Amino acid sequence: MDYQQAGVNLAGARGFVEAIRPAIGRTQVPGVLGGIGGFGGYFQLPAGYQEPVLVAGTDGVGTKLKLAQILNKHDTIGIDLVAMCVNDVLTSNAKPLFFLDYVATGVLDGKTLATVVEGMTHACVQSGCALLGGETAEMPGFYVPGVYDLAGFCVGVVERRELLNGSQVEIGDVALGLASSGVHSNGYSLVRKILESLTESLITDDTNMLAILAQTPPELGGKTLGESLLVPTTIYVPAINALREQGIEIHGMAHITGGGLPENLPRCLGQNQKVAIQWQNWQWPGIFPWLAQQGNISESAMRETFNLGIGYVVVLPPAQVAKAQEIVAQFGMKTYIIGEVMG
Repeated sequence: MDYQQAGVNLAGARGFVEAIRPAIGRTQVPGVLGGIGGFGGYFQLPAGYQEPVLVAGTDGVGTKLKLAQILNKHDTIGIDLVAMCVNDVLTSNAKPLFFLDYVATGVLDGKTLATVVEGMTHACVQSGCALLGGETAEMPGFYVPGVYDLAGFCVGVVERRELLNGSQVEIGDVALGLASSGVHSNGYSLVRKILESLTESLITDDTNMLAILAQTPPELGGKTLGESLLVPTTIYVPAINALREQGIEIHGMAHITGGGLPENLPRCLGQNQKVAIQWQNWQWPGIFPWLAQQGNISESAMRETFNLGIGYVVVLPPAQVAKAQEIVAQFGMKTYIIGEVMG
């Protein structure tokens, strides 16, 4: 016997690495030392920091990946993976430096996985960070053919005195919500449960599920359910970088992921502080009312599960809100004043 007979294609793995090498090369930023293929990736810290603090984050895309595989659409799920990680690191005021991925599959499909990695590189370029390396694990017998799993890891850097930890937030500060592109990459177990309820069989019956995902509910403005549910997670790095560069005083930031605003917004506040969210200040994107209706989900459960149209929150002084909104608008992104910090 040999490794090939056990189901692991070493030659295919080598070919896959060579295929993605040019795309990874496009993510190179100052600080990258060497290329891919070693046992580790090397990155030199940028000069000019007096007390640099490294900030690390890791995440996946949840069962949104299942829908991508049912629809055989793999070009945006890598964007989701990078976005979930860089947005988390960004909340501490850190600049993303580099990203690494872990891809696990039962049978290596080089073409499909190259498409996934292309999405990652696109997101890394948008975030200003390097795709420093990764791991592709072929595990026959653990994953069925056609199935793959993803995880991502991001490291950023921030000057220690500029690290956001909640202590900078002041009573009277404004919580400015930045619009999401949709469901992003959280709550898909509930999404899939709702989709299951619309079929006569479980979601594992891909034929039935494809029919559901091809529907175009009026709430979605002409898009299919599949298109709406696979819209990639917004990357907020460029907009936040612009706020910093133009002198906006940021006191706190929150990435609105699983648990929605009620769980994530308090994570960037100081002790004994809270924000009374003004839920009426923005309208839910159409996919959320559709999910609520189809699943008979209460408004409180929707708030505690989904971002409901607010993907990121910046906490800042009231006097700087108007200027911040103008800056973010230059990135084609809507903003909403969603509340005020109280004691």
